[in-house]
Amino acid sequence: MLRVLCLCLSCLCVLGGPDSQPVAFAAVDPASPRVTPVVQAVQRVAPAVVNITSARVEERRVNPMPGLLDDEMLDQLAPGLPKQRVTSRSLGSGVIIDGERRLVLTNAHVIAGATSIAVRLLDGRTFTADLVGADPDFDLAVLRLAGAGRLPEAPMAHSADLMPGETVLAIGNPFGFSHTVTTGVVSALNRTIRSKDGLFTDLIQTDAAINPGNSGGPLLNILGELIGINTAVYARGEGIGFAIPIDKARGVVEELLGQGRVSPVWLGLSGQNVDPRTASVLGLGKVAGLLVTEVFAGGPAATVGLEPGDVILSINGHDVGGKDEYLLLVGNYTHKDVLRVIIMRGGQERELRVVPAIFGRADAERLAAQRWGVILQQGRGGLVIAEVRPGSPAAQLGLARGDVLRAVGPRQVESLDDFAVAYRRYQLNAQVLIQVQRGARLYHVRLVLQ
Repeated sequence: MLRVLCLCLSCLCVLGGPDSQPVAFAAVDPASPRVTPVVQAVQRVAPAVVNITSARVEERRVNPMPGLLDDEMLDQLAPGLPKQRVTSRSLGSGVIIDGERRLVLTNAHVIAGATSIAVRLLDGRTFTADLVGADPDFDLAVLRLAGAGRLPEAPMAHSADLMPGETVLAIGNPFGFSHTVTTGVVSALNRTIRSKDGLFTDLIQTDAAINPGNSGGPLLNILGELIGINTAVYARGEGIGFAIPIDKARGVVEELLGQGRVSPVWLGLSGQNVDPRTASVLGLGKVAGLLVTEVFAGGPAATVGLEPGDVILSINGHDVGGKDEYLLLVGNYTHKDVLRVIIMRGGQERELRVVPAIFGRADAERLAAQRWGVILQQGRGGLVIAEVRPGSPAAQLGLARGDVLRAVGPRQVESLDDFAVAYRRYQLNAQVLIQVQRGARLYHVRLVLQ
C-alpha cells in the first residue's frame, strides 16, 4: 500500500502567509524568447487560481502538558478539565472553473468541517465562499464565491489523451507561498493509491513539485488548460505527486452542482472472495477476484449478461483483489461512467462493458429486508426496526421490533440515508458487526449472513 499525504496545510493560526501582497506580472515584450510556452500558460491561468483558507471552530481541553498528553489521553485521565474554543485554519488551493457563476473546484479535504471559507485571488481580492457540494470518496468539492461580476476562469482540456512525458505545470499555495509555479512531466497514468480515507483510481502521476498547501490546485498542460486537480504526494519519495484527472472531475462536478453530493453506484450483484480451492477449480492464475454469487434482475450486471459463477478479475484495468477492493473500485465511478470489466468464465477471459446504476436508499432498504431480514423506519430516536422476518439472520440473532439500530460496522447511522451508505459498504460481508439499542442498553452484536 502506498503511503500518501493529502496536501492541505493545517495550523492553529495563519497570519496571512509568507507573501500576502497581490502579484503582478512584469511587462516584458511578448515577442521576447523569455516568454516561453510555460510563461504564457502561467500568465493565462494564474488569475483563475485561488488560495483557500478554511476555518474550523473546535472545543478542546486546556492541555497542561501538550508535549506529553494528547486530547484522547486528557479525556481519559482528566475528563473534568475545562474546554476552550480554538479556531484552527488550513490552507489549500483551488481553481475557478466557471467565472460567470463564480465556481471554484478544489479538494474535499481542504474544506472538510469548515465553519467559514475565504478565497483569495491573484490580484488580492478576497471573497467568502459557500459550499455547493463535496464528496470525500472522490476528494472533490465545489465552492461558490460571494459577490457580483465575472471572474477569470481556467479553460478545461480532456485528460483522456494525456501522454507520459508531456510537460505539465502546477500552480498552488504550498506552505502559504501564494501562486507558486512548478513544472514537470506526466510521469504515468491510471495510477491507483490507497490512503486512510479509501482507494483512489485513474490518477495522473507527475513529478511537478507539489507540497502541503497545493491541495485542490490545478495541474495544467503546456497550453494552460486544466487537466487535473492536485491531491496527494507519495510520502516516502520526492517527485511523486498525484492529480485527479479532469475528465473524472467533470462528472463529479455535474452531480455536486445538481444535488450537492455524488450518488453511490453498484453493478447489481453479490459476490464473495475467491479461496484457493475455487481458484484451482476455475483455473485462475492467483487467488484473487470477486466470485459472483447472485445477479439481481434488471440491474447493470444482468443487463450485460453477468452470471453467478463468473469471476470479476479487473475493472478499468485495476485488478480486483477481493470483495473489499471491488467495492472501493466501483465507488470511484459515477452512474455515467462506462466500466470495462474483465471476467473469467469457463476458463476463458471475457470483456464486458457495464454502466453502473445509482444505488439509492430504496435499494438498501429492499436488500436489507431480503438479506438481513429487517425492515427499518425513521423514528424520533433514530432508526427503529419495524419488522423482523421469521427465519432471517436478524431473527436468528434475536433482533426484535422496537430495537434501535445505532451503527453498522464503525459507521453511526441516524437516518435511512446513513443506513444506505453503510449498507453499500458492507453489502458483500458474510458477517457484519452492528450496534443495537434495546431500552436503555446498547449491544454490539454480529449479524451472520451466510
